[in-house]
Amino acid sequence: IFKHATLFFSRNTPSISTVILAMDHIDTHLATAAQSNKYSTSICAALAIGKHTLNRYYNKTNHSELYRIAMVLHPRHKLHYFKTAGWEDDWIKTARTIVREEFDRTYAFMDVDSKVSPIKEV
Repeated sequence: IFKHATLFFSRNTPSISTVILAMDHIDTHLATAAQSNKYSTSICAALAIGKHTLNRYYNKTNHSELYRIAMVLHPRHKLHYFKTAGWEDDWIKTARTIVREEFDRTYAFMDVDSKVSPIKEV
């Protein structure tokens, strides 16, 4: 799974939302494999350590509003991502509030030109 993730991200410039989704996929894979009976105890222990290490980095996303903003603004995911990921309702409301506050702080004061120039045909 790590090889596939490396190759995937080597082809394109990753966005925050694709990295988060990849981390979710890797986390699920490691959790499932670590509980599997088809691997030896030492392999399962290594998988559990890998999952723990991944989660240590994943938990750092809680210290950044950018992660939540990126997922909410992603056209495919929006707040649905947090619901399917099992976030509590209060956390989802917080994500929505973070996006609204950032919009108000950065963009709400800007004037929008109501006159749109027509596209010139060639």
